[in-house]
Formats: sequence, structure tokens, C-alpha cells
Amino acid sequence: MTYGQIAAYAGSPRGARQVVRILHSMSSKHDLPWHRVVNSEGKIGFKDEGQYNHQQHLLLSEGVLLNEKGKIDLELYLHQPFTTAEEL
Repeated sequence: MTYGQIAAYAGSPRGARQVVRILHSMSSKHDLPWHRVVNSEGKIGFKDEGQYNHQQHLLLSEGVLLNEKGKIDLELYLHQPFTTAEEL
């Protein structure tokens, strides 16, 4: 999923940055799958090389591939738990 997608499902479509903060601060305590969340372009959001490589490794270990530009094919991998507004 993307940060913005999670924010929208949570009822705050402009809250992508809040999702980043929550995942950063709560992932280890609540065992959240933070590594499965990317930005709207399908890219890993970390600027730090160590964190970037760690997330990339976790994604690759689950079979999620990044292209030569470091992007995930969102058409292939994007998780969409709801398909219609009625399911929200």
C-alpha cells in the first residue's frame, strides 16, 4: 500500500505524512508491516541508505521486485483491500 492510500482508508486523505510518523513510531511496538508501505510513486521513502536497503531486502524476501529505477510496479503489487466505496 501507499502512505496516502492508508491515510485515505483511515478517513484522512491528506494525512500521508501522519501515516509515516505513526509507522515510524509504532511499528516495532505493534509489529506493523511497515516495510510494505511505499510512496505514491512506488518508491521506498527512506533517504538513509541503510534503512532503504533494509526495506528493499524485506520486500525482496517477500517476492516484491523493484525496477532499475527503484520503483515497485504498483499495478502488480498494490494492495487494495476495498474495491468500492460501499465496502469502506
